[in-house]
Amino acid sequence: MLTPSEIKARLRDAAAGVERYLAACLADRGIPARLRASMEYSLNAGGKRVRPVLCLTTAALFGLPTERVMPFAAAIEMIHTYSLIHDDLPAMDDDDLRRGKPSNHKMFDEATAILAGDGLLTDAFDFMAGVGSGAGAGAGGENGGNAAIPAANVLAALRAVARAAGAPGMVGGQALDMEYTGRTGVTLDEMAAMHAMKTGALLRASCLSGALLAGADADAQARIADYGAHIGAAFQIVDDILDEVGDEAEIGKPVGSDAEQGKTTYPSLLGVERSRALARERADAAIERLAPYTGPDADFLRSLASYIVDRAS
Repeated sequence: MLTPSEIKARLRDAAAGVERYLAACLADRGIPARLRASMEYSLNAGGKRVRPVLCLTTAALFGLPTERVMPFAAAIEMIHTYSLIHDDLPAMDDDDLRRGKPSNHKMFDEATAILAGDGLLTDAFDFMAGVGSGAGAGAGGENGGNAAIPAANVLAALRAVARAAGAPGMVGGQALDMEYTGRTGVTLDEMAAMHAMKTGALLRASCLSGALLAGADADAQARIADYGAHIGAAFQIVDDILDEVGDEAEIGKPVGSDAEQGKTTYPSLLGVERSRALARERADAAIERLAPYTGPDADFLRSLASYIVDRAS
């Protein structure tokens, strides 16, 4: 297992490659200036880039080099960013801050924020499909050259991400989140299922898509998908804990916003300590699913599961 400083260093290095790609990928696409500025404002606002890093790492675990996967991994971050822009809107969570900066609709306006999210979501599929040709859809010279990934692999990975982002996944989870907000009597099972859609589905797909692009076999796909589902659950539990006891400067939004909005959270149902224990259980389950794998990529994935939970310690 890696030490916390080693995990942070690897996350930082991997995220830096994603950042370089994202910084240039929307150039020369004929996007109107204000719309592009809004898209780039949120896309380049920072963050740990966990989702694209997971995609890159699981692909590498099964022998597919990072540079060949980068457009696909970056596209997952575009989808994640679109969801944050829309989640912050007045009709959704009505948040004024995101990662310590004004939300997109506060920096620009509501209509532009909606269109920026639409653009990021739709353009993401262009970037994902581009890895099949070996050309990618982006800029910056990190598209993997002319080495094509088999079209069947790309299609399977693209389908996994589409399902995770759509109504059976992230969109459906957001709908349930709105339905449950302010409602009493939401059960632990209902809340967990909602978060598995809203947060967990894209994290799971980030892991699974890397394995699919690399042509991993069915057993490996199942193990990697389970790993992603478990860390997705742990990630959400930790976010709920940090919203209650975290530091606003660290989490980039006001502490206590979930309670203020009437959301049911893991701490509100279980208390902070039991929530911490549950997050640890899910991280341990994620680690167990990686038992057959060795090497630096497997070690990083195992260590990352623990690191996610350690944030709430």
